[in-house]
Amino acid sequence: MIAIISAMQEEIQALLSELENIEVTEKGMRKYYTGTLFEKKVVLVFSRWGKVASAVTTTQLINDYNPTEIIFTGVAGAIKKELNIGDIVIGKKLYQYDVDCSPIFKKFEIPILKKEYFETSNPTKIINATNLFLDDYDSYINQIDAEKFEIKNPKLIYGNIATGDQFISESDKVKEINEQLPTVQCIEMEGASVAQVCFEYDIPFSIIRIISDKANDNATIDFPRFVKSIASNYALGIFKNYLT
Repeated sequence: MIAIISAMQEEIQALLSELENIEVTEKGMRKYYTGTLFEKKVVLVFSRWGKVASAVTTTQLINDYNPTEIIFTGVAGAIKKELNIGDIVIGKKLYQYDVDCSPIFKKFEIPILKKEYFETSNPTKIINATNLFLDDYDSYINQIDAEKFEIKNPKLIYGNIATGDQFISESDKVKEINEQLPTVQCIEMEGASVAQVCFEYDIPFSIIRIISDKANDNATIDFPRFVKSIASNYALGIFKNYLT
């Protein structure tokens, strides 16, 4: 069984709409939807925002559903100029930019685990599925919605992601993260905590992030519309290719 997580139900609503033979189990104030998606057995859940919420959800998934792999999908803020709204980042290394136990440990190092980042599993299949989605982009994304968010020729980057319990909207903070973690492409609030739990339980995992903003104080976006009309349908297109 493949487990699919997002921080908000809206980010996977298009997948929920395609889910068949649905069973719903509620635990820890979360609903876990099991069923078949494109003829594959899956469990879907939205974790809520933040590292603690996503870690709790991931742990529950592993203990209750014994998934063969876990995939997190959702939006993120770009911190590299070459990234545009609508681009996709497939996670390579996941850092927790808000971890600092120095001088006892190096900055960003997770105590006891002695790791500064967690690396995702073999990315080939998820990258191929994403490229297939991009090749058939217009079948999933309404042109009016794409124009609304000025999405033109969206691209895929396989790169590093940073996670922290902050919603970043200040250019100074973006600059600080860029200086301390120069290889990071985008920032979000759940990926590295999911990665840590998967590492500790030895579960393969992937992180998919759709760029919704530039993570600075100049960013203006109709976020609810973006999540509903863009991010959710990106997930639909990518997973349809991934699971079939």
